[in-house]
Amino acid sequence: MKYVVREKMFAIGDDYWIEDERGERAFYVNGKVMRLRDTLELQDPGGAVVAVIHKKLVSLRDTMLIERGGDTLVTVRKKRLTLFRDVYRAELASGEELEVRGDIIDKEYDIEYEGDRLARISRKWFTLRDAYAVDVQREDADAGMLIAIAVCVDRLVEREHEEE
Repeated sequence: MKYVVREKMFAIGDDYWIEDERGERAFYVNGKVMRLRDTLELQDPGGAVVAVIHKKLVSLRDTMLIERGGDTLVTVRKKRLTLFRDVYRAELASGEELEVRGDIIDKEYDIEYEGDRLARISRKWFTLRDAYAVDVQREDADAGMLIAIAVCVDRLVEREHEEE
């Protein structure tokens, strides 16, 4: 199932809808303003919180956390010591690790688990600069978590470029 992420570049609080390939609203990203740290809520169309995404307050490298039900589900950060391309790592609470690799800057990358592609993030289908697709490859994959990981990587890359 493909999900289309269209960010509204000038929206107050970074709020936007994520639609599925049929054009139906699948998730709402609610940017929480007036918070100590960058916080986003990923909600289903009914308003139930699927995941809370926020920047870790104290860390040596930029790190984002994905929480569900008050517990940390995933920790996302740039992987150290990669030679040719940026690689991000999404460490699950269970200790398992997902790799985010490909052309991160141009949004042409995969989220993989042990070499198996779970999702493909791609901008190639869109002419708008602020839109990309998250194509969830496996039916048993947690689409909300994979979309949240893509949003985290997007935020981390954006912050890294702002610092440069």
